[in-house]
Amino acid sequence: MNADELANVRAAYDREMRRGALPDTPDARVERAGAVVRYTADATGGGGGAGWNGVLWSDLDEETADAEIAAQVAYFAGRGVGEFEWKLYGHDRPADLGDRLRAAGFVPEPTETLMVGRADELAALPVEPPEGITLRVVTDEAGVDLMMDVHAKAFGTERPAIRNLLLTLLKEQPETLAAVVAMAGDTPVSAARMEMRPGSSFAGLWGGGTLPQWRGRGIYRLLVAHRARIAAARGIPYLQVDASADSRPILHRLGFATLGTTVPYVWTAKP
Repeated sequence: MNADELANVRAAYDREMRRGALPDTPDARVERAGAVVRYTADATGGGGGAGWNGVLWSDLDEETADAEIAAQVAYFAGRGVGEFEWKLYGHDRPADLGDRLRAAGFVPEPTETLMVGRADELAALPVEPPEGITLRVVTDEAGVDLMMDVHAKAFGTERPAIRNLLLTLLKEQPETLAAVVAMAGDTPVSAARMEMRPGSSFAGLWGGGTLPQWRGRGIYRLLVAHRARIAAARGIPYLQVDASADSRPILHRLGFATLGTTVPYVWTAKP
């Protein structure tokens, strides 16, 4: 993509996926509150884990930023949320917004790279499953549990909120989710999902975690191509990834372009 196309795609991403974001589940909501767009989910964690809460987009300057940060802390703390995330993008303003968030008690997590690729080009990648690998499409709770097993072993963390989200989407909005597990016989070795919001130009790729002993064999590439074919068949033009340092070079080789960076700033309630 040339510079002009990248600028247009980034503007579309901000417009559709941030300012115009849609809730993932029926019990969540997205609302414009002053100069921010925030996402709120059930603070009680019904169904096995609290949903994601955070700020998706903001329109701030040096005069308004501190007061708006304080307002969002008060809002989420008042709802009894244990933590929420301010998703800061490299082109957000003011330029020192990250410093202001840290001063307000937010802790930055590792920087991710916002990358996009054309779904039709990625769908045409000549990819064959590595020897001994088959793909299992996730359609039920058993499949979700296989994904969670991979996630725990690949990333070293338990994510009950993701399990709850996947089960809810499969039940309430199955058309918005495409999830898959790479199997070596009866053993799950990698898993990934794609979320597709109605009417959006972007399908989001998430997961992709692979067990250490199975890395470097082309499984991640296989899962990207698998999801790209689904997106292209539905007429979705772009795939979007918040890429880690490990996945960024792989995605670049596959044809993804960089739109910018994003840093999750996390506020946690004091005990």
